[in-house]
Amino acid sequence: MAENLWPITKFHFTVEGANFTTGFQEVSGLEISYDPIDYRSGDDPTYSMQKIPGLKKFTSITLKKGVFQDDDAFYEWIKDTLANPDRRETLTINLLDEEGTPVKTWTVVNAFPVKYQGPDLNATDNNVAVETLELAHEGIEM
Repeated sequence: MAENLWPITKFHFTVEGANFTTGFQEVSGLEISYDPIDYRSGDDPTYSMQKIPGLKKFTSITLKKGVFQDDDAFYEWIKDTLANPDRRETLTINLLDEEGTPVKTWTVVNAFPVKYQGPDLNATDNNVAVETLELAHEGIEM
């Protein structure tokens, strides 16, 4: 039986990429799906369809982080991508144990920004200002 009986918590993680110098509050969209394809060979004696996996689909990755003074990494990446449409980035997302050692790693291949959302500003709210970056990509490796 495994020594560790408890699942890994989701609040201790890192995101590594060439443009990032700060931590993130949230990462979402680590998702891969396949459209099933119905297939039947003409000489199949069972007279039924078989399901086979079709093309892989990847949802966008969403990164959220607090707004810091003089930290324009998200905006600069978007600006650079508009000037250089072939620019892509590999991101490494690590889920960490209590000691900060990666126990699960997702590598996001050929990511590029497709949407930026600035913080919601509200004079009666005392939450941290959070900005969001949505990334398209060409695959997730685990």
